[in-house]
Amino acid sequence: MNPKDLFSQQAAIYAKYRPVYPVALYDHLSALVTHHSTAWDCATGNGQAAVELARYFDKVFATDISEKQLQQATPHEKITYYIAPAHASGLPDKSIDLITVAQAYHWFDFEAFHQEVVRVAKQGAVVAVWGYSLIQSTDPALNTLIYDFYKQKTGPYWDAERKYVDDHYATVAFPYRELPAPVFRIEVQWTKEDLIGYFNTWSSIQHFIKANGYNPIDALATTIQSAWPESEARPFYFPLFLRAGIV
Repeated sequence: MNPKDLFSQQAAIYAKYRPVYPVALYDHLSALVTHHSTAWDCATGNGQAAVELARYFDKVFATDISEKQLQQATPHEKITYYIAPAHASGLPDKSIDLITVAQAYHWFDFEAFHQEVVRVAKQGAVVAVWGYSLIQSTDPALNTLIYDFYKQKTGPYWDAERKYVDDHYATVAFPYRELPAPVFRIEVQWTKEDLIGYFNTWSSIQHFIKANGYNPIDALATTIQSAWPESEARPFYFPLFLRAGIV
């Protein structure tokens, strides 16, 4: 019933290279709830979302099944980090105003998580799950390289749950009174090192290495160097998708 732990092995590079969600997203989430006493960031990873939520809420509980991920989290006086699965948070009944899941909902047992959400949510509480899809470049040649690497080279090595991300969570179970969701995107200025570092956080890469004994990103880095010879950073963006609802 626990979500898969696919990110402990690369927890440090995950913390360094995963993109940061836009402030506009958190502003929107904060506006959805009436009270700002408590938030629960489930599958918090390195605590990226939890730290931002602490700007809006008096207390944030941030849980994850990966101790190594939590070791990368930024300490904060408003945040309590601890190990717990999505279906068993250990939080008191009817204690949470906002429940969030960032780029992890597709790993969950949806029904088990729903039961936990119903248990811990205050009346009128909001649950919000979001993620981002394949990185996009303004350079068509780089976009082709990225897409081919994603679909052809590493495609067979993605877990089955990845289809939910490709579908922008449109096909996941979401048994809440759904609220309208604006369109967001994550914009970054990245060097080649940043881009390669991000690829190394993919769970499919770990599966590929285990199956084949080498990292396919090594060859990709050489190809990217040819398509992007200069050293300056370039603009990229991630389409971000959100589903939010009242419990």
